[in-house]
Amino acid sequence: MELSTLVGKRLALIFPGQGSQHVGMGQRIHEVSSAARRIFNQADEILRFPLSQLCFKGPADELADTFNAQPAILTVSLAYLEALRERLRELGHTIQPAFVAGHSLGEFTALVAAGVLSFEDALALVRERGRLMKESGQERPGGMAAVIGLDRAALEQVCQEASELGLVVVANDNCPGQLVISGEEAALRRAMELAQERGAKRVVRLGVTIASHSPLMERVAHALSELLARVPLREPEIPIVANITGKILSTVEEIRHELAQQVVSPVQWTDAVREMANRGTTAFLEVGPGQVLTGLVRKIRQDVEAYSVRDFGFEP
Repeated sequence: MELSTLVGKRLALIFPGQGSQHVGMGQRIHEVSSAARRIFNQADEILRFPLSQLCFKGPADELADTFNAQPAILTVSLAYLEALRERLRELGHTIQPAFVAGHSLGEFTALVAAGVLSFEDALALVRERGRLMKESGQERPGGMAAVIGLDRAALEQVCQEASELGLVVVANDNCPGQLVISGEEAALRRAMELAQERGAKRVVRLGVTIASHSPLMERVAHALSELLARVPLREPEIPIVANITGKILSTVEEIRHELAQQVVSPVQWTDAVREMANRGTTAFLEVGPGQVLTGLVRKIRQDVEAYSVRDFGFEP
């Protein structure tokens, strides 16, 4: 598909979160794009270790460690964004997105794309976010599970019933019929059993030992709030649609609150996509190492176009 397909459309750029990482991600774009190479080189220099080689060569378990996965996904996503801009310039085109949004971790990438955060500050923040989340997961172990084919009201009732064994909540509203729950081990297992009993088509335990987007991350939210108070943020050059509310973030203070509180709050991805579509977005482009968000957009709104960078010849 030609990149010129995107020119002239009311476009939203969307950025993936944790779970999209895989060994080999970004290697091809590093080879062919000088703009992408600059991003990888900058990340290696800032972090003082070869993050690029971890992305390209693994090992997979080290890459999946939340402490590494978060800066790796941010870096690869921004490498794709810079390569995309570079190729458009070569073709004599530019695109000015109407909106940006990111799923969980991807919100930091969206803020760099919108000119709110510098890459250097974003990299430091997500590295620390990953460290804090890993530490919190070790102190208060938990997990997450995807629930397919059960509506939100029914799943919230399930979580309420399972809460007699501990904390468990709805963590992600990814698209109609696809939700994620998060919480403490015993309560999570009970909620998974109840969801199946109530008619869920599938219940799949996710490969994480961290209860993201739940009150178990309260200490992380507090630490992030203190960090963010010291990080310079600029007014967005492109409107950003928030995870917590699915609405546009309009001030720097709203952005600070969003970034701290999203680790304890559900990701309202369905609402975010609908907000962008309702405001006239006709095409969504997923920029990063995966195509999960592309599929979610297609399930949320059938009247919009959804692409990933792979559709335009950018290798995974």
